[in-house]
Amino acid sequence: MARYKKAIVIYNGNAGQKDITRTLGICVPILSTAIEELLLLKTEGSGHAQRICSKYGEQTDLVVILGGDGTVHECINGLAPLEKRPAIAVLPGGTCNDISRTLNMPQDLQDAAETVVSGNLVPLDAMRINGRYALNFWGVGLVTEASNNIKGSEKALLGKVSYYLSAVRTMREMDPFFYTIDCDGERYEGEAVMILAANGHYIGTNELPFNNIRADDGLANVFIVKNTNLALLKEIFTTDVTAEEKANEILHCSGEDITIQTEETLEADMDGEVYLETPARINMLRHHFLAVAPEPLNTGVGREK
Repeated sequence: MARYKKAIVIYNGNAGQKDITRTLGICVPILSTAIEELLLLKTEGSGHAQRICSKYGEQTDLVVILGGDGTVHECINGLAPLEKRPAIAVLPGGTCNDISRTLNMPQDLQDAAETVVSGNLVPLDAMRINGRYALNFWGVGLVTEASNNIKGSEKALLGKVSYYLSAVRTMREMDPFFYTIDCDGERYEGEAVMILAANGHYIGTNELPFNNIRADDGLANVFIVKNTNLALLKEIFTTDVTAEEKANEILHCSGEDITIQTEETLEADMDGEVYLETPARINMLRHHFLAVAPEPLNTGVGREK
């Protein structure tokens, strides 16, 4: 008996035809064993994945997203406002696949498709930010500038390493900015080079070195990075961080209702997409989605197996 009656697979139409044929050839036969009626839909340009999800979301039991974090972001913004939301499954199809990593999905496409057939449905929080939605993070400062400074040639050739190179370039030019944050009634203010509100725990495939990030606890974890230096780069891109180092460089708070203001208007990065600006109002939507995962979520560095 099929596990799902109806499902749609949304895949990135910008990929080359050979790549599309190969990836669909790997995952569709596996998915078909658990889905009675499977519809394949190709995206055609920016915003199309969101429109597909808005149109078909309430008519299906499962949306399988075959693409990178940008495609996932579009799909989530089509699904999140719906009253009757389908379950979601995220297959790795991009450069970084940070959201699928947060869900502990295998990064091999065949294994990920098999997880859709055999895995669990687990609750997943969403972030509502100025009327838009995110699953992974919202950030300003270093994270946004690094995203803007990625060179297309580097991303094509080097993949995830391009994020590291971009961060190094950005650090040489990053000036601090003044911020005010209200986090569930607590106020913080000062100067920073980056503010990151995290629901997931990967950026550019790099696992954030903080063991209190969960994607199912109804809280956003806000990290205020005060200085830009090589120690900071280690904290962002490695998990080898001591408590003393974190205390010296980073302030932390967590909450359900968070307002972030900056003295000057700054561009904001949301799940790798840069189109919002400060100020930001972040509302956490606890267990807004059900998502396919190989096991119940227990995210963060040092999570139990």
